[in-house]
Amino acid sequence: MMKARLLLCALCLVVLGCSEQKAAELFEIAAFEDSQGNFSHAKQLYEELVKNYPSAKVSEIARVRLEDLDSKKLP
Repeated sequence: MMKARLLLCALCLVVLGCSEQKAAELFEIAAFEDSQGNFSHAKQLYEELVKNYPSAKVSEIARVRLEDLDSKKLP
């Protein structure tokens, strides 16, 4: 039973680590689009990040960036 719990914990850590990495990759693309002036696409990517990875470290930064983009009344 103890081995099963340890295995389950290890699996959870791997999955969470993968999620964090994917969130970081998505954030990097969104930030690039943002810096290039592609605000509509950046906004779409930030929204996807917040929706799919709400507990990721970069998700809070994406939320703040979305608020800023929304204040500019982008399509």
